[in-house]
Amino acid sequence: MKQRAITGLFFIIVMIGSNLLGPYVFSVFYLLLSLFCLLEFYKLVKQGGIQPERFTGALAGVIMFFFFAANCYFPAYKYIILLPILFSFIPIGELYKKSAAPFTNIGFTYLGLLMAVVPFLFFHAMAFTRGDGVFNFHIPLGFLIMLWSNDTGAYLVGSKFGRNKLFERHSPKKSWEGFIGGILICAFAAYILSRFYTEYNCFDWIIMSLIISNFGTMGDLVESMFKRSLNVKDSGGILPGHGGLLDRFDGLLMAAPIVYAYLYLISN
Repeated sequence: MKQRAITGLFFIIVMIGSNLLGPYVFSVFYLLLSLFCLLEFYKLVKQGGIQPERFTGALAGVIMFFFFAANCYFPAYKYIILLPILFSFIPIGELYKKSAAPFTNIGFTYLGLLMAVVPFLFFHAMAFTRGDGVFNFHIPLGFLIMLWSNDTGAYLVGSKFGRNKLFERHSPKKSWEGFIGGILICAFAAYILSRFYTEYNCFDWIIMSLIISNFGTMGDLVESMFKRSLNVKDSGGILPGHGGLLDRFDGLLMAAPIVYAYLYLISN
């Protein structure tokens, strides 16, 4: 428990620091984080006998993140045309491998990009949702605070009052009581954030919190389903006491694109 607490505190400090140290540190940090999550995904599926195109997939992920992130600073969208060329190398690579299931390998290579890189593109874009090219750490930091509040609230309330299972087939420890507790505490965190970060009003922050609570929990359940299908407990061991990076960001992976879509709609 002590190791888990120390690791968690260090992780939170690093995450907050990545938001506070300026746009370039922010971009580089999440580029590296998405790459590590992608490599962890590929390592995870290899335990299930799948052989993804690890190098080509990682290269595609880095370039994809770089171009989309760069577009937040200057018009870089025209360079994105290179991505289809790079993506084509993934199935071409399977031509030179003796594999019993080449399309399974190809599919999981693309799935890794979809699950481990694309959500961080949307999360990164939250810092530029105003459309004026100005970096604003309030939104991504607020997102993380609400996500952590939801996880903490669900854990505390569920541990104390949890009786009715939320989705026992995929996550036996989750309860409806914990789920509701997470929603309420996340909404309270959103209210506090709206007092300090006034770019969006209280209503919008509350809506963001509801998206994070619901889709974050769905992301957690989907990741649990994924791990159970591969018969593994944790996605990795990079965070002592916490498992892997995918274990820590399962809520973000599904919630970030939805939150960004909401912010885009109300800001344009």
